[in-house]
Amino acid sequence: MYVKKNFGFRSIMRFSGNHLIWLTAWASFVALFFWWTHWTWLEIPWLPISVIGTAVAFYLGFKNNQAYDRLWEARKIWGAIVNSSRAWGAAVKGFVGNQFTDIDASDGEIQAIHKRLIYRHIAWLYALRSQLLIPTSWEHIRQGGHMRRATEKRMKRFGVGLLDDDYTEKELMKFLPKSEYETLINFKNTATQIIDTQAQDLKKLRGQKMIDDFRHMELQKILYDFYVHQGKAERIKKFPLPRQYGSMSSIFVGIFILLLPFGMNTAFHDVPGGHFLQIPFTVLVGWVYIMMELVGDYSENPFEGLGNDIPMLALSRTIEIDMREMLGETELPKGIEAVNGVLM
Repeated sequence: MYVKKNFGFRSIMRFSGNHLIWLTAWASFVALFFWWTHWTWLEIPWLPISVIGTAVAFYLGFKNNQAYDRLWEARKIWGAIVNSSRAWGAAVKGFVGNQFTDIDASDGEIQAIHKRLIYRHIAWLYALRSQLLIPTSWEHIRQGGHMRRATEKRMKRFGVGLLDDDYTEKELMKFLPKSEYETLINFKNTATQIIDTQAQDLKKLRGQKMIDDFRHMELQKILYDFYVHQGKAERIKKFPLPRQYGSMSSIFVGIFILLLPFGMNTAFHDVPGGHFLQIPFTVLVGWVYIMMELVGDYSENPFEGLGNDIPMLALSRTIEIDMREMLGETELPKGIEAVNGVLM
């Protein structure tokens, strides 16, 4: 998530500057071609170009709107995870105790149960984050050539635990017992199995009368909420923006830019020096359309590990701090800070 108020010139050029090179080359080639040949029969009236440009703009607007919806829904999901996590911590502390036991457990034993349930939930947060960062076939990191290299460079620039996910492994080992970690880490969906482990733990606590039926059901409802949140996030991760919208827009933009300088030559035909004056205007108009395409393209996958992502690491760390404070701990990790203007 970008945290600066505005994008600087360098940031914009780093994001889209490479496109200015081929835009300038194409506009210059067409301008020089017309200047040298004077083949006016290749000039295209501006009206059909403007119609195509308008249609493409509407198409891009629809795509960007849907990409934003996916991004905002992902943020709402993680906001719900924050709220449910705090509710889980408060419920564990308030419900699990000696209210219904035949033989009272010691304060240390109760504190250990609270810590086990809360620490396991923190492990779920980091496991879920790690799973959501696994690249899919339509994401930028899974493409070939220049796009893959550029994406890797951006990931290294912005934050931790993106390319080499040893960060998550360390967090899981910190919050799970060794035997439990070795079992859970081998499942295909570790996050799902962590919640199931929580449910089995609650079952044992009910058998030990550390909670009654009502409290058992209330805690189980919160675990169900975590499954709902996880499922919603997985739906966004595993179902892309339909490719007929995600990929066709780039084709339409390419067609528009291909025809643009031929229409610009017509528009600047009677302007002194128009053959060369059309170059910067062609580049400017083409760049605007490319930026609209790129904004949608890099916003449609909110769990990709890039600058437009939901800051899952920062949110997980915030929840961790809140829940460990519930346990009375004072030696807490620092919150995640933005790296190069991006909070991950």
